[in-house]
Amino acid sequence: MRSTPITVAIVEDDAGVRQRLASMLSQAGDLRCIGEYANAEHALAEVPAQPPQVLLVDVNLPGINGVECVRHLSAQLPRVLFMMLTVHEDSDTIFEALKAGASGYLLKPVRKLELAQAIRDVVAGGSPITSSIARKVVRSFHRKPTTETPESDLHVLSERELAVLEMLAQGLIYKEIADKLGISLWTVSTYVQRTYKKLHVTGRAEALAKLRKESGR
Repeated sequence: MRSTPITVAIVEDDAGVRQRLASMLSQAGDLRCIGEYANAEHALAEVPAQPPQVLLVDVNLPGINGVECVRHLSAQLPRVLFMMLTVHEDSDTIFEALKAGASGYLLKPVRKLELAQAIRDVVAGGSPITSSIARKVVRSFHRKPTTETPESDLHVLSERELAVLEMLAQGLIYKEIADKLGISLWTVSTYVQRTYKKLHVTGRAEALAKLRKESGR
Protein backbone atom coordinates (compact mmCIF):
# COMPACT_ATOMS: atom_id res chain seq x y z
CA MET A 1 0.00 0.00 0.00
CA ARG A 2 1.30 3.45 -0.91
CA SER A 3 1.93 5.84 1.99
CA THR A 4 0.49 8.71 -0.09
CA PRO A 5 -2.78 8.11 -1.99
CA ILE A 6 -2.86 8.50 -5.77
CA THR A 7 -4.94 11.56 -6.57
CA VAL A 8 -7.64 11.11 -9.22
CA ALA A 9 -10.23 13.38 -10.83
CA ILE A 10 -13.21 12.52 -13.04
CA VAL A 11 -14.65 14.20 -16.13
CA GLU A 12 -18.04 12.55 -16.77
CA ASP A 13 -21.34 14.14 -17.78
CA ASP A 14 -23.60 11.38 -16.37
CA ALA A 15 -24.10 12.27 -12.69
CA GLY A 16 -24.91 8.68 -11.71
CA VAL A 17 -21.81 7.28 -13.38
CA ARG A 18 -19.70 10.08 -11.92
CA GLN A 19 -20.92 9.29 -8.41
CA ARG A 20 -20.29 5.55 -8.86
CA LEU A 21 -16.74 6.19 -10.05
CA ALA A 22 -16.09 8.51 -7.10
CA SER A 23 -17.48 5.85 -4.76
CA MET A 24 -15.20 3.20 -6.28
CA LEU A 25 -12.19 5.45 -5.73
CA SER A 26 -13.15 6.16 -2.13
CA GLN A 27 -13.28 2.44 -1.39
CA ALA A 28 -9.67 1.92 -2.48
CA GLY A 29 -7.38 2.89 0.36
CA ASP A 30 -4.58 4.09 -1.93
CA LEU A 31 -6.73 6.29 -4.20
CA ARG A 32 -8.28 9.69 -3.49
CA CYS A 33 -10.77 11.58 -5.66
CA ILE A 34 -9.96 15.30 -5.64
CA GLY A 35 -12.30 16.55 -8.36
CA GLU A 36 -15.47 15.77 -10.28
CA TYR A 37 -16.40 17.66 -13.46
CA ALA A 38 -19.60 17.37 -15.51
CA ASN A 39 -18.08 18.63 -18.75
CA ALA A 40 -14.79 19.44 -20.47
CA GLU A 41 -15.24 23.19 -20.12
CA HIS A 42 -15.46 22.87 -16.34
CA ALA A 43 -12.40 20.60 -16.29
CA LEU A 44 -10.34 22.87 -18.55
CA ALA A 45 -11.05 25.81 -16.25
CA GLU A 46 -10.38 24.08 -12.93
CA VAL A 47 -8.06 21.08 -13.33
CA PRO A 48 -4.89 23.17 -13.92
CA ALA A 49 -5.34 24.79 -10.49
CA GLN A 50 -5.41 21.40 -8.74
CA PRO A 51 -4.08 18.76 -11.13
CA PRO A 52 -4.52 15.12 -10.11
CA GLN A 53 -2.02 12.39 -10.88
CA VAL A 54 -4.66 10.61 -12.98
CA LEU A 55 -7.63 12.13 -14.81
CA LEU A 56 -10.47 9.82 -15.90
CA VAL A 57 -12.16 11.29 -18.98
CA ASP A 58 -15.29 10.19 -20.82
CA VAL A 59 -15.08 10.53 -24.62
CA ASN A 60 -18.69 11.51 -25.33
CA LEU A 61 -18.96 14.76 -23.40
CA PRO A 62 -21.37 17.57 -24.31
CA GLY A 63 -19.69 20.56 -25.93
CA ILE A 64 -15.95 19.92 -26.09
CA ASN A 65 -15.50 16.17 -26.32
CA GLY A 66 -13.22 14.09 -24.13
CA VAL A 67 -10.47 13.68 -26.71
CA GLU A 68 -10.17 17.44 -27.18
CA CYS A 69 -10.27 17.89 -23.42
CA VAL A 70 -7.28 15.56 -23.06
CA ARG A 71 -5.48 17.24 -25.96
CA HIS A 72 -5.75 20.67 -24.29
CA LEU A 73 -4.93 19.53 -20.76
CA SER A 74 -2.03 17.26 -21.74
CA ALA A 75 -0.31 20.24 -23.37
CA GLN A 76 -0.67 22.26 -20.15
CA LEU A 77 -0.09 19.45 -17.65
CA PRO A 78 2.54 17.04 -18.98
CA ARG A 79 2.80 15.17 -15.67
CA VAL A 80 -0.91 14.31 -15.49
CA LEU A 81 -1.83 10.83 -16.73
CA PHE A 82 -5.06 10.59 -18.73
CA MET A 83 -7.28 7.54 -18.91
CA MET A 84 -10.31 7.31 -21.19
CA LEU A 85 -13.33 5.59 -19.67
CA THR A 86 -16.03 5.20 -22.30
CA VAL A 87 -18.41 3.02 -24.29
CA HIS A 88 -16.65 3.93 -27.56
CA GLU A 89 -14.37 1.26 -29.02
CA ASP A 90 -14.06 2.21 -32.69
CA SER A 91 -10.47 2.35 -33.91
CA ASP A 92 -10.53 6.01 -34.97
CA THR A 93 -11.70 7.16 -31.54
CA ILE A 94 -9.12 4.95 -29.82
CA PHE A 95 -6.22 6.31 -31.86
CA GLU A 96 -7.39 9.90 -31.57
CA ALA A 97 -7.52 9.52 -27.79
CA LEU A 98 -4.05 7.95 -27.64
CA LYS A 99 -2.62 10.61 -29.96
CA ALA A 100 -4.17 13.30 -27.79
CA GLY A 101 -2.20 12.05 -24.80
CA ALA A 102 -4.25 9.28 -23.17
CA SER A 103 -2.20 6.57 -21.48
CA GLY A 104 -5.07 4.11 -20.95
CA TYR A 105 -8.45 3.21 -22.44
CA LEU A 106 -11.09 1.30 -20.47
CA LEU A 107 -14.62 0.39 -21.52
CA LYS A 108 -17.69 1.04 -19.41
CA PRO A 109 -19.04 -0.45 -17.30
CA VAL A 110 -15.80 -0.90 -15.39
CA ARG A 111 -15.53 -2.95 -12.20
CA LYS A 112 -14.14 -1.46 -9.00
CA LEU A 113 -11.07 -3.71 -8.85
CA GLU A 114 -10.36 -3.25 -12.57
CA LEU A 115 -10.51 0.53 -12.28
CA ALA A 116 -8.32 0.68 -9.17
CA GLN A 117 -5.69 -1.62 -10.68
CA ALA A 118 -5.68 0.29 -13.97
CA ILE A 119 -4.99 3.54 -12.10
CA ARG A 120 -2.15 1.91 -10.17
CA ASP A 121 -0.74 0.49 -13.40
CA VAL A 122 -0.77 3.79 -15.27
CA VAL A 123 1.00 5.55 -12.38
CA ALA A 124 3.61 2.77 -12.38
CA GLY A 125 4.30 3.48 -16.06
CA GLY A 126 1.92 1.02 -17.70
CA SER A 127 -0.75 1.62 -20.33
CA PRO A 128 -3.88 -0.20 -19.17
CA ILE A 129 -6.18 -0.96 -22.09
CA THR A 130 -9.23 -3.22 -22.06
CA SER A 131 -8.36 -6.45 -23.90
CA SER A 132 -10.94 -5.94 -26.66
CA ILE A 133 -9.48 -2.47 -27.29
CA ALA A 134 -5.95 -3.86 -27.38
CA ARG A 135 -6.99 -6.37 -30.05
CA LYS A 136 -8.44 -3.57 -32.18
CA VAL A 137 -5.18 -1.63 -31.89
CA VAL A 138 -3.14 -4.66 -32.96
CA ARG A 139 -5.47 -5.42 -35.89
CA SER A 140 -5.31 -1.79 -37.01
CA PHE A 141 -1.52 -1.90 -37.16
CA HIS A 142 -1.70 -5.09 -39.21
CA ARG A 143 -4.17 -3.53 -41.65
CA LYS A 144 -2.28 -0.28 -42.14
CA PRO A 145 1.42 -0.94 -42.70
CA THR A 146 3.29 2.25 -43.45
CA THR A 147 5.89 2.74 -46.17
CA GLU A 148 6.77 6.26 -45.08
CA THR A 149 10.34 7.12 -44.18
CA PRO A 150 10.03 10.36 -42.22
CA GLU A 151 12.98 12.51 -41.32
CA SER A 152 14.48 11.16 -38.12
CA ASP A 153 14.03 13.12 -34.90
CA LEU A 154 15.71 10.55 -32.67
CA HIS A 155 19.10 12.25 -32.97
CA VAL A 156 17.87 15.00 -30.62
CA LEU A 157 17.64 12.51 -27.74
CA SER A 158 20.49 11.88 -25.34
CA GLU A 159 21.82 8.34 -24.96
CA ARG A 160 19.94 7.93 -21.68
CA GLU A 161 16.68 9.35 -23.07
CA LEU A 162 16.86 6.97 -26.02
CA ALA A 163 17.58 4.06 -23.67
CA VAL A 164 14.49 4.90 -21.61
CA LEU A 165 12.36 5.17 -24.76
CA GLU A 166 13.65 1.79 -25.98
CA MET A 167 12.72 0.22 -22.64
CA LEU A 168 9.22 1.72 -22.84
CA ALA A 169 8.91 0.16 -26.30
CA GLN A 170 9.83 -3.21 -24.75
CA GLY A 171 6.86 -2.85 -22.40
CA LEU A 172 8.82 -2.07 -19.23
CA ILE A 173 7.11 0.07 -16.60
CA TYR A 174 8.81 3.01 -14.87
CA LYS A 175 9.84 0.96 -11.82
CA GLU A 176 11.52 -1.69 -13.99
CA ILE A 177 13.36 1.01 -15.95
CA ALA A 178 14.47 2.69 -12.74
CA ASP A 179 15.79 -0.63 -11.39
CA LYS A 180 17.65 -1.43 -14.61
CA LEU A 181 19.29 1.99 -14.83
CA GLY A 182 19.81 2.47 -11.10
CA ILE A 183 17.85 5.73 -11.00
CA SER A 184 14.73 6.98 -9.22
CA LEU A 185 11.15 6.83 -10.56
CA TRP A 186 11.18 10.65 -10.58
CA THR A 187 14.27 10.65 -12.81
CA VAL A 188 12.66 8.18 -15.20
CA SER A 189 9.58 10.41 -15.38
CA THR A 190 11.79 13.43 -16.07
CA TYR A 191 13.57 11.62 -18.93
CA VAL A 192 10.20 10.60 -20.40
CA GLN A 193 8.73 14.11 -20.25
CA ARG A 194 11.92 15.57 -21.75
CA THR A 195 11.75 12.99 -24.55
CA TYR A 196 8.13 13.93 -25.31
CA LYS A 197 9.11 17.59 -25.62
CA LYS A 198 12.10 16.89 -27.86
CA LEU A 199 10.05 14.64 -30.16
CA HIS A 200 7.13 17.10 -30.17
CA VAL A 201 4.66 14.47 -29.01
CA THR A 202 2.04 14.57 -26.27
CA GLY A 203 2.30 11.07 -24.88
CA ARG A 204 3.65 7.54 -24.89
CA ALA A 205 1.64 6.27 -27.88
CA GLU A 206 2.97 9.00 -30.21
CA ALA A 207 6.52 8.64 -28.92
CA LEU A 208 6.56 4.88 -29.47
CA ALA A 209 4.93 5.25 -32.88
CA LYS A 210 7.69 7.67 -33.87
CA LEU A 211 10.34 5.29 -32.54
CA ARG A 212 8.86 2.41 -34.57
CA LYS A 213 8.68 4.44 -37.77
CA GLU A 214 12.09 6.05 -37.51
CA SER A 215 13.93 2.91 -36.46
CA GLY A 216 12.33 0.87 -39.24
CA ARG A 217 10.63 -1.61 -36.92
